[in-house]
Amino acid sequence: MSLVTGRGPLSKDPAGWFTPPLPADVVFVEPHPRRVQAVRGGAVVIDTERALLVHRAGRPLQFAFPPDAIADLPHEPVPEAPGHVHVPWDAVDVWIEEGRTLVHYPPNPYHRVDCRPSARALRVTVEGTTLVDTSETTVVFETALAPVLYVHPSHVRTDLLRRSDTSSYCNYKGYATYWSAVIGDAVVDDVAWSYDDPLPETLPIKGYFAFDAGRADVVAELPGI
Repeated sequence: MSLVTGRGPLSKDPAGWFTPPLPADVVFVEPHPRRVQAVRGGAVVIDTERALLVHRAGRPLQFAFPPDAIADLPHEPVPEAPGHVHVPWDAVDVWIEEGRTLVHYPPNPYHRVDCRPSARALRVTVEGTTLVDTSETTVVFETALAPVLYVHPSHVRTDLLRRSDTSSYCNYKGYATYWSAVIGDAVVDDVAWSYDDPLPETLPIKGYFAFDAGRADVVAELPGI
C-alpha cells in the first residue's frame, strides 16, 4: 500500500512533492504479472496472471481483473481500467499471490523492507522500570512508514513481559506476537511486539522486540528525530 498510504507519493500526506503538482484525484493503474488466485468454499475461483493493480490516494491497493477471470463472483467495474472489474476482498475465503496467502490487501510491488544493524540507542521504560537500554539495535526502514528500532531479546527484560492474546498480520513481515508488561501489580497491555516466524524479507528481526511509544516511555534515536 506504499504509494497511497503513510507518506507515500500518492497519499494525502506525501513525504515529497511532484513538480508540477499531480491532480488530487490521480489514479495509477498497472499490469501485475504475478499469479493471483482466490479460493471460495474450498474451490479455486480465480487463477490468473492478467490482474491489474489500482492505486488510489487514501485507499487500499486493489486488484482489477478481466471479467472472464472471476467466474460468478460479485464485482463492479473499475472506471480507470476499462474492461476490468473489482472483486470485493471478502467475496472469497482466501487470496493467494505466487503461493503466499494475503491478508487485508494486495502487497505493493513498490513496498520495501530493509533491516539494518545499527548503533542507534533505544531506551524503554514502563511504570518507572527500564525494560531496554541499549545501542545494539536493528533499524527497520519500511516504505512510507516511520523507521522502527528492534532489539534482540538478550537486551530486554523479558522476565517482565507476558505474551498477550493480540496478534496481527503484515503482508511484508508476517504474523506479529504482542507482549504485555507486568510491573508489580500494574499490567500495560500490548506494549511490545515481535515476529516469531517472519517472512524472508524480515528474517534479521526474527524474535526481536519493538515497543509501542503510545504505551511505554520510548526514547529512540531514529533518523529525522
